[in-house]
Amino acid sequence: MGKSCVVTTSLSLLLVFLQTLKYVHASNICYGDFFTVNYGVNRDYLFSSLPSNVVTNGGFYNASFGRDTNRVHVVALCRRGYEDQACKTCLEHVTQDTKTNYCPRQTESYSWVTDQSDDVSCFLRYTNHSTFGKLELLPLVINANPISLDSSKSKNMTIFTQEWNEMVNRMLEVASTPENSSVLKYYNATRTQFTDISDVYALMQCTPDLSPSDCKMCLRECVTDFQRQYWGRQGGGISRPSCYFRWDIYPFYKAFDNVARVLVPPPQPPSTKLYCGRDKKSLEGSNIAIIVVPSVINLLIFAGLIFYWKRKSSHTGIKESCDSDDGQSILRFDLQMIVTATNDFSPENKLGQGGFGSVYKGILPNGQEIAVKRLIKGSGQGDKEFKNEVLLLTRLQHRNLVKLLGFCNEKDEEILVYEFVPNSSLDHFIFDEDKRQLLTWDVRYKIIEGVAKGLLYLHEDSQLRIIHRDLKASNILLDADMNPKVADFGMARLFNMDETRGQTSRVVGTYGYMAPEYATYGQFSAKSDVYSFGVMLLEMVSGKRNKNFEKEGEEEEEEELPAFVWKRWTEGRSAEIIDPLAAPSNNISINQVMKLIDIGLLCVQENVSTRPSINSILFWLECHAATTTMPVPTPVAFLTRPSPSPSLSLCP
Repeated sequence: MGKSCVVTTSLSLLLVFLQTLKYVHASNICYGDFFTVNYGVNRDYLFSSLPSNVVTNGGFYNASFGRDTNRVHVVALCRRGYEDQACKTCLEHVTQDTKTNYCPRQTESYSWVTDQSDDVSCFLRYTNHSTFGKLELLPLVINANPISLDSSKSKNMTIFTQEWNEMVNRMLEVASTPENSSVLKYYNATRTQFTDISDVYALMQCTPDLSPSDCKMCLRECVTDFQRQYWGRQGGGISRPSCYFRWDIYPFYKAFDNVARVLVPPPQPPSTKLYCGRDKKSLEGSNIAIIVVPSVINLLIFAGLIFYWKRKSSHTGIKESCDSDDGQSILRFDLQMIVTATNDFSPENKLGQGGFGSVYKGILPNGQEIAVKRLIKGSGQGDKEFKNEVLLLTRLQHRNLVKLLGFCNEKDEEILVYEFVPNSSLDHFIFDEDKRQLLTWDVRYKIIEGVAKGLLYLHEDSQLRIIHRDLKASNILLDADMNPKVADFGMARLFNMDETRGQTSRVVGTYGYMAPEYATYGQFSAKSDVYSFGVMLLEMVSGKRNKNFEKEGEEEEEEELPAFVWKRWTEGRSAEIIDPLAAPSNNISINQVMKLIDIGLLCVQENVSTRPSINSILFWLECHAATTTMPVPTPVAFLTRPSPSPSLSLCP
């Protein structure tokens, strides 16, 4: 395999499909604490009249409703040049999506979205504090085209970069200069002709409550972030709570219908200073000093920095970075650095053993603790899974996903370097009678919720759509506060955002956690992960590993944990399901424990369509009201032994 940046075949094929898509979708992000029922009622009350109020007030509207901690503040606008009905449709769409799909429970959210008809773009934000007139740069969302620009469109990237910079600098000045004649006073859309590309389209917009300087700062940060992280891509969009920037090589929305094409302005020449009252000869000495002295100083500083960098690099053992084909920057560790950090992979530092390799604890020279996954040579994971895990984890950032720090692929070694998670994996607790007693119902509930949040991010909230395909207790790591982190993405599959399911002739994962349609036919989807989540949840509730249980009076026959739980539940013997070693909790009632059993059974339904989405699961988990309505479970998939199709290979 190549020793630089790595790209999987499967990812490359999927990226080809992405070329024909409008890849910048709704930038909807939720954050903050989970709100009370009254807060939700107040938010929905503001939403009910929001579309008409925005149109009535010229395209921008802000309001608040409620008292104290239940007070909700909302800001909304439409892109300049909107039509009334298109604006209303866009805002109706985003308010409904916010309530039902994206942010049904959190106290803060913002969305820069495009209505499906592409008639207009609109913005919606709600918070539990006033944001009017305040510049807020975080959190941000960046969506970048996966296609490289220099390989397909622009013949000369140097010229393109120069022209692109001239275009956005001009836009920054125009967009941040308020137009008193418009309520939507901060806005600019341009269609610019470049040397190698006939049309480059770009749009900038700030919320009208900002000052001109704050608007310019916000937009400049967007431009800088795109250049820093995704330069070389064929377009992209960056959204922040206070502003939005997007550019592309095709017209998006209908913002450019009446925009005339302009030529990119030529680069500005350096300014020429005129010297008066002194002759040419008298200037020669000073000119030489002005040029030579700073040049010598700069040369000495530059040489010193190079010497320092090389010395620092040789001591740290961490290479500057490796830019993958999709533009991601990944730290590459020297093998010697890893060997030293793990004390030559000593048995004392070994944290665990998996099907594809061993995990060791390591300590970097700066004192940082790391977890080192050393893949077994010929383990079966190989190049494909190694590259897959590296590329996926560099794109995924969530508190309930393990963080990849870097990798090493020197000589015949393939190594992944993660953040160190001190409490090992969930299976070390839930399947150990002594440690299991440490898992109170509070802790178990928190772990289950955290895993659900991590899956929701993978399935719906990240820039990608990821199916994990190997979710199980040993792949859930626990930090010092027992917060869960989903790990081991070697088997994960990247989905096109418009895809909902896939099929493979090579089934990978762990039997017992696999959904029956995947184990038997190789069919997988987000509902496959839901099935695995359900098995893990039932293990958490029962304290039992998902292995074969002997049926009462039939010692030769065996059944899986889902079947065991289903039968006890239908017989009214739910008490036999609940782990007797679980410590009681003041916060988790027996009704909530029973709710966990219901959720687990719903997740392992035999019929894929009747399994809930991870979004619904999280809603049920977070709703502590006694009136929570849930479907009634139907019979689960009864699996008694592996029975894959002869054409499929089942990996442990």
